[in-house]
Amino acid sequence: MKATVLNIAIAASIAAGAAAQPHHHGHHHHKKNSPAEKREVETTYVPATVTQYKLGNEEVSAEEAKAGLDKGLYVVVGETTPTFTPPPKPVVTSSSSKEDAVFIQKITSSSSSAYPTTTSSAPAATSSAASTGGATGIDADFPDKTLKCTEFPEQYGAVPLDYLGLGGWTGLQFTPDYHAGDLSISYIETGVKGMAKQAGFYSYACPEGYVKSQWPEAQGSTAQSVGGLRCNEDGYLELSRPSSKKLCEPGVGGVSIKNDMSKNVAVCRTDYPGIEAMVIPVDAQPGTTRNLANIASSDYYQWGGKPTTLQYYVNQPGISVEDGCLWNCPVDHDECGNWAPTILGVGKAADGNTYISLFPNTPTSSAKPRGMNINITGDVSVPCYFKDGQYAVGNAGCTTTIPSGGKAVVHFTDA
Repeated sequence: MKATVLNIAIAASIAAGAAAQPHHHGHHHHKKNSPAEKREVETTYVPATVTQYKLGNEEVSAEEAKAGLDKGLYVVVGETTPTFTPPPKPVVTSSSSKEDAVFIQKITSSSSSAYPTTTSSAPAATSSAASTGGATGIDADFPDKTLKCTEFPEQYGAVPLDYLGLGGWTGLQFTPDYHAGDLSISYIETGVKGMAKQAGFYSYACPEGYVKSQWPEAQGSTAQSVGGLRCNEDGYLELSRPSSKKLCEPGVGGVSIKNDMSKNVAVCRTDYPGIEAMVIPVDAQPGTTRNLANIASSDYYQWGGKPTTLQYYVNQPGISVEDGCLWNCPVDHDECGNWAPTILGVGKAADGNTYISLFPNTPTSSAKPRGMNINITGDVSVPCYFKDGQYAVGNAGCTTTIPSGGKAVVHFTDA
C-alpha cells in the first residue's frame, strides 16, 4: 500500500521556452501514431533536494518516516510531483531545492497489506477472454449490477492475479459506511487473503499497455486513493465511474522495456488509485520487449485535483513476478517488492511531453540494482540511466522527456 516517495521528477529536463507541466502522481495516457522528429533543445536540471514527511498535519523526520515504512507501521497515502517552471534563459544549475510533501498514515492490523504468496503463476495479459455468450473482452461494456462480487470479470478484459490470493483482484478496499453520493470515504479497511467479501471497491489489473478505468469520485477523507469496481450492498459489482463503460482503457504508449540481460526482471506497477501496493506485473524475460502503460496525466485519475502518473518498481534481476510483485517479497526481502532498489515513473503531461523518471526507492530501501544497467534510449531529451552503480544526475536519480509521438526504450543490460 505504498505510493512512491515524492521525488518522481528529481531532475526534470525542460525544453527551452516550454511551460513545464510535469506529471503528478500516482501512479497513474494519448495515442501516438508516428514518431516525431527529434528536437534540438536546451535543458536545465532542477534537482529536488528536500522532502517533507507528514503524518496528518504533523511533520515527521525522514528517519521516523523510514523506520515506520520499514516496519509496516506507515504507508504513503498519496503523492504529487513538484511543478517546475523553466527560467527565462535555460541554464544548467548545480543545485536547487524544492520542498515536496509525502503524506503517510499509520496502519492498523485490519488494514495490513502484506499479502501471502501462493504457488500459482501470474497469468499472461490478453486482450480478450472466452465467455459463455455475448460480445465480451476488453472492448465489451461492463454489465452494471449483473455479476456477483465473488465473480472476477475476466471476460470483460480484467486480468486476474491469482498469486495475490484475493480472488484475482489486485486489491480490496472495504467501505461499509460509504453510500453512493457521499463526498468522501471516512472508513477504509484493506482486505487481505481469507477475509469474507464485503461492500467496497475491488481493484483489478488490465492487459499490457492498458490501465483500469474505474474509481469513484469520492476518495479517502484523509488522502487515501480509492479505485476499482464497487461491490454494492446487495453483493453485485457496479461501475464506480459510470462515464467509462469498459473496465480497461488503452494508454498513450511511447514507452517500452527491452531486456537484453541473461535473467528476467520483475517490473511491478502500483495499484493506483487503490491500495497503492506494487502488485501489477510486467515480466521482462531475457530477450523480450514489453510495452509499459503510460497515461495522459491530465485526462486520468486526479489526486487532490492534481494530475497523476504511473510508477513501476524495478526488482533485482532473477526475481519472479510472483515474488517481486508483492509488498513483502519472500526472496531477498530487503531488495525486492516494497524494498525494490529503483523506481520508474512515467506520464504524459499537458505540454505534450512524456516525462520518464528513474530514481532510487529511498527512504524505504537503501538497495541499488545489482548486476544490471538501466538506460533510457530513443527520442529522449537528455541522458537518463543507472550505470555502473550510479544514476545520470547524482544520487537522486534523473528525468528525461520524449515529445508527443516520440518513443523511449528502457533498456536493461548486464553490468
